[in-house]
Amino acid sequence: MLETAPVILIIAAASGTGKSSLARALVNSEPAVVLSVSHTTRKIGQGEIDGREYFFISEQTFKKMAEAGHFAEYAKVYDHYYGTSKKTITDNLESGLSVVLDIDWQGAQQVARQFECAVRVFLLPPSIHTLRTRLINRKRDPEKAIHSRLQVAIEDMKHYTEFDHVILNDDFDAALLDLKSILPGHSGITRPLPENLLENLGIAA
Repeated sequence: MLETAPVILIIAAASGTGKSSLARALVNSEPAVVLSVSHTTRKIGQGEIDGREYFFISEQTFKKMAEAGHFAEYAKVYDHYYGTSKKTITDNLESGLSVVLDIDWQGAQQVARQFECAVRVFLLPPSIHTLRTRLINRKRDPEKAIHSRLQVAIEDMKHYTEFDHVILNDDFDAALLDLKSILPGHSGITRPLPENLLENLGIAA
């Protein structure tokens, strides 16, 4: 019998791997799944909407919330703070809804320690070249910053061993099906990783 109780589905990945797009697509296609919108101190980006991509708040407000224990996890990434509201998680779980968290590997560790129903998923790109191309196409960073992000990405990807599932985002629709398979009431079976992928990314355990 497949498990049907709601879960916290944590999706983590190196910057540029596509976790935010996949998380939104998963939520849009599954009525019993909602996306937890994080709080952040970074400036709102072009095309973003407060309360959709993030709740954009001041650093002072963020620190007050953190001190009051409002966050299930929070971290400082690239000079900005990001945090996930505990109340958002618990309210949705109590309503029978699974919650998707689009966070980094450090946040995944924090949440998993607090919630037994947390399921951790790490997304990998098909190659470093693909990751670099995606970062360039986002048009958010200059060349020097992209090089720095790639170095950080390699270090981030080495944490894949700490996760319950590892999914390759080589094809958006296939990766989305893999994510859906992990949800309550589904098979829990994802595609095997291609041979030599981990070695080619420089992150083999």
